[in-house]
Amino acid sequence: MPIIKDKYRLERIPGSAMSIMSLEDTFQGSKVSDSTETSSSTSTTPLKPHTGGDVRWDAINSATGKGGSYLGLSNFRLLKRLGYGDIGSVYLVELRGTNTYFAMKVMDKGSLASRNKLLRAQTEREILGLLDHPFLPTLYSHFETDKFYCLVMEFCSGGNLHTLRQKQPNKHFTEEAARFYASEVLLALEYLHMLGIVYRDLKPENVLVRDEGHIMLSDFDLSLRCSVNPTLVKSSSVHGGGGNLSSSGSGILDNDNAVQGCIQPSTFFPRNILPTKKNRKSKSDFGLFVGGSLPELMAEPTNVRSMSFVGTHEYLAPEIIRGEGHGSAVDWWTFGIFLYELLHGTTPFKGSGNRATLFNVVGQPLRFPDTPQVSAIARDLIRGLLVKEPHKRIAYKRGATEIKQNPFFEGVNWALVRSAVPPSIPEPVDFAQYASKEASAHCSDKKMPDTESHDKSKNTSTDSSYIDFEYF
Repeated sequence: MPIIKDKYRLERIPGSAMSIMSLEDTFQGSKVSDSTETSSSTSTTPLKPHTGGDVRWDAINSATGKGGSYLGLSNFRLLKRLGYGDIGSVYLVELRGTNTYFAMKVMDKGSLASRNKLLRAQTEREILGLLDHPFLPTLYSHFETDKFYCLVMEFCSGGNLHTLRQKQPNKHFTEEAARFYASEVLLALEYLHMLGIVYRDLKPENVLVRDEGHIMLSDFDLSLRCSVNPTLVKSSSVHGGGGNLSSSGSGILDNDNAVQGCIQPSTFFPRNILPTKKNRKSKSDFGLFVGGSLPELMAEPTNVRSMSFVGTHEYLAPEIIRGEGHGSAVDWWTFGIFLYELLHGTTPFKGSGNRATLFNVVGQPLRFPDTPQVSAIARDLIRGLLVKEPHKRIAYKRGATEIKQNPFFEGVNWALVRSAVPPSIPEPVDFAQYASKEASAHCSDKKMPDTESHDKSKNTSTDSSYIDFEYF
């Protein structure tokens, strides 16, 4: 059965004291024991440098104590349901005794097992555990009970970009604002590809806005993990030789010294590559510098191939719809759709229905409306990203490096993107409104909210329209 996500599945849902209390009342029967509950905390989670000084880690450390005790349901107080997706619901929670708030994703084991989606939940947890990037989630803790899987992550008070776009004049962003959000998403995708992760689910609904206005990608249950070999190559070889990534000829490092595995994005040049202060050489003597310029880091998992039919209708790449198999290039197609939607307020191939949308993606040319007016350089970038043949698509071989060099992003200081002023700052959340809800304080070791009922009711309607779907 194809895995198709409804475009507007993830949405913020108002909560109330009564509704949350009634949800917590359904905790009955979900027993938490030492034998059934596991957790990742500061004693088991690898150091994540970019989150240094994070008060949420301080709260986790305080709650687990010196003994490295595990966190569980009893440590958290549910405050509000923020949204729900295909495999679980997300709640605003407070870590008891710390006045610190998190987002907790709760997944019903029985529901996942009945719909054959346990592997998706496991993949998401594994991916979240790998991430350490300013524009990607931090997994602060994860645990399970006899009925539920729980992931504890950062709460983003600004909602998502879909909601924020709807609030803009004419429901689309200015080109300056779109450039800001697209640049941060691009860095996040670059990092994921360097880890061998193909995201496959980029859309404004999955781009959350933090309280300071910067973004965070979310929802990794459709992501694909694969192997990747990041390599430094000569700029001249890449531009002049069609992007040959082999170590012989174009690579500036041989196989013994090539950068292997997963390293930081190219905006943060690997420390082990640069000379130390004790043994610093001039640029002319140091082999990494070619023609006075730094080499390019290539980390695109071009060899990955998947036959899975996953994604969101309006964002699906043609190769997925045609059933030809796909690789990392699908992320650059969705990046093009994403940028188009930010600038125009709609997606380019949207039809009268889901099936019409899929036919448009495969068979209709890309068109731009007369309004709103979008610059020629923005249109050129979108055209390059929305090429229907993946091997001809921008970034197919060179990845994010090629997109960064596009004129649309001219002037972006990639190393200091985090210091840029966001176009919009969310209104601060008044957490004091939850202070009087301690009536539910003794319910946290009971039964979790019924995520299964929500998933089943929504998923049935989504999947039923694709029972007779044929690849074309």
